[in-house]
Amino acid sequence: MLESRSITKKFGSKTAVDQVTVRFEPGHIYAVLGPNGSGKTTWMKMAAGLIKPTSGEVLFDGKPVNIESRKHIAYMSTEPYFYTWMTARDVGRYYEDFFEDFSYATYKRLLERMELTEDMKTSALSSGMMAKLKIAVTLARDAMVYMLDEPFNGIDLLARDEIRQTILERADESKVLLLSSHLVEEMEAIADKAVFIRKGQLVDQVDLEQLRTEKGISMADRYREIYGHEGAQA
Repeated sequence: MLESRSITKKFGSKTAVDQVTVRFEPGHIYAVLGPNGSGKTTWMKMAAGLIKPTSGEVLFDGKPVNIESRKHIAYMSTEPYFYTWMTARDVGRYYEDFFEDFSYATYKRLLERMELTEDMKTSALSSGMMAKLKIAVTLARDAMVYMLDEPFNGIDLLARDEIRQTILERADESKVLLLSSHLVEEMEAIADKAVFIRKGQLVDQVDLEQLRTEKGISMADRYREIYGHEGAQA
């Protein structure tokens, strides 16, 4: 459903993503893994149609990603992207205006689960509360593809359990879920497939059940094999 073909993105002389060919199929939760600066966020922004690749292409349902595909791809970035004057209610109404698949009732339920209220001002939220608000508004869409960039950053342990459950509730045979993170243990509990990116290049793509049964190792073990010599945290 979502794939990139030899996609490359350069910023001046720096290559952030280098010839990445990868395909994501419905019915799976993918962990997109790599240390900070590995190219995960840049790849996601190209897949969401927010930035253009230097070369190569991203396809959604066999067609190049464009403004039309944004109707079906729900992307949550790491950066705050709400106006400072907004309340959580304003954020929901804003999404309701832009996306036909957005459910305000679902959003309100997710806010309650995240222990947020509609009258909270975005400018007064802590980083953890802002992260929960972004997750609530993104997962309130009934999209075909969900891409969450570092969804557990700044989230306390108990709130991570709620977020994990919310993500699992969104998963079904018709949807693709991509979660990028460097918190490998968190991802191990939720993903069934993993993609490893290193210095802008795809280095491995694995089925996690196969990894455990055939090689007897976990996703965290494979992460350490790939990145351990770089001193990255698993």
